[in-house]
Amino acid sequence: KHELERIPLDDELLAAVELAQKIKREGRRRQLQFIGKLLRAQDPQAIYDALDKLKNRHNQQIAILHKLEALRNQLLENGDNAIEDVILLFPLADRQQLRTLIRNCKKEREANKPAKAYRQLFQYLKTLSESA
Repeated sequence: KHELERIPLDDELLAAVELAQKIKREGRRRQLQFIGKLLRAQDPQAIYDALDKLKNRHNQQIAILHKLEALRNQLLENGDNAIEDVILLFPLADRQQLRTLIRNCKKEREANKPAKAYRQLFQYLKTLSESA
């Protein structure tokens, strides 16, 4: 039902789909045929686009997380030069906090400690990307 609200359907079509979800057996088949008839009278491109977004949302989120991981690794390798790139991408980023997190990550690596600051840096970048 939550995903159905994201699809641009007119009231009659939405009511028909909701009714089809409640019906069993032969009545459901007839209701699906009725939905097909209603769909033929509409421009389906907006519906296709909405369905595509729903199906690919997970893949898009994974791609964003991979980009953030790459950005984190770039920050650890390049330091201040990479901070400038992050500031350009996310204008709300705090330069001092980024430097502190990077410094803590490097200290953790040298001391072979658990990667707490490493995760904190990723979470900070994730927060920045969500607010942008």
